[in-house]
Amino acid sequence: MLVLQLGLTAILAFYLASNLGANDVANAMGTSVGSKAVTLRQALVIAGILEFTGAVLFGHGVSSTLATEVANPELFVDMPQLLMLGMIAVLLSCGLWLQIATSRGWPVSSSHAVVGAIAGFSWVAAGFGAVDWSNIRLISLAWVVTPLVSGIIAAGFYSVVRHSILDRPNPIVQLREWIPWLSTTLFSVFGIIVLPTLFQQPFFAALPIPSHDLPLATGAVAAVALTIISWRQLARFTDIPNDQESPFSNPVERLLGRFQVLSACFVAFAHGSNDVGNAIAPLAAIAYILRTGSVPLTGFNVPLWILILGGGGIVFGLAIWGKNVIATIGENIIPLQPSSGFCAELATATTILMASRLGIPVSTSHALVGAVVGIGLTQDWKKVRLETVQGIALAWIITLPVAAGLGAMIFICLRLLFLPG
Repeated sequence: MLVLQLGLTAILAFYLASNLGANDVANAMGTSVGSKAVTLRQALVIAGILEFTGAVLFGHGVSSTLATEVANPELFVDMPQLLMLGMIAVLLSCGLWLQIATSRGWPVSSSHAVVGAIAGFSWVAAGFGAVDWSNIRLISLAWVVTPLVSGIIAAGFYSVVRHSILDRPNPIVQLREWIPWLSTTLFSVFGIIVLPTLFQQPFFAALPIPSHDLPLATGAVAAVALTIISWRQLARFTDIPNDQESPFSNPVERLLGRFQVLSACFVAFAHGSNDVGNAIAPLAAIAYILRTGSVPLTGFNVPLWILILGGGGIVFGLAIWGKNVIATIGENIIPLQPSSGFCAELATATTILMASRLGIPVSTSHALVGAVVGIGLTQDWKKVRLETVQGIALAWIITLPVAAGLGAMIFICLRLLFLPG
């Protein structure tokens, strides 16, 4: 009976992870596909590998937080079965909402959906005080602040690139001078996002170097290496005629396309390590309850098989349905080139990094859409497809209340079916 219960909830978690992969992975690859730096098939392969790797190796932290810190688990100590039914309701409600959003091409926030669903069932199950309302307020504030900040940063990045490189009489020469700065910026931003997660692992504790110094050192070495490689690539591009078969004939855009692909790889890895928790946190809590008969009160270890299940679900959903949301971000807001796509991803990473340092829960989807719109306004506001932006904004606004309502209704139905007394 225990194996059957765990198997059924694992299927639901895989369903949620698939819909998360189909929707959220556009954050990493949407701009790269839209700018034609990579094809859709290449993006699916790259994102699939890196999302799975990030999820399996470093996905346990967010899972533990969501399973124990959104709702107050102490209120469920005497009724662990109630918490288990609530987590099943979270899997169902978030999976349904993400599937609806993906079918419409809306890049919504899976983090907001999961938090909303947990809040919805917790309120019904244990009252108003069961919800961490301070977290809900921060998320609501992030709806407004995140795209604005990311858009401003993206517009600033792109303005510098356009003024210093693209609009100059000889952009190749200007790009040669700017490659070290682009390399340093790229690895500084993405290295600080990805590497701290790596160096917090226990097997680095015995090293004589403080773990918080390693990301900076590694980022510096990587930046120098990328600079050398980029100089060699630039020398090759200056000898290639403009009519050579390529997605873009401009050699500057070709080189910036390589920068953009690399930045997208970092985003995919970081996204997998962070957002897989949205899919598997409910399953991890259910597995803990089934195994121990008690409620997880503090951080706990997520079994490896659950991380693999979540990573596999993300890759499956990305491969089957991911093209819808990738097309929305990469093609349906503004026309993108590698230069603008690269700036959008840099701005997204910078915004998420600043929010993480401040402890504010934000959405990568919000940040990336804001960055793309910010660049569009810098280029020509008439190029921004307002109907697409309006649809995305509407999806953002209704995600948390819809997920909360679905979570509450599904929980009520499950409680009536399995705990009628």
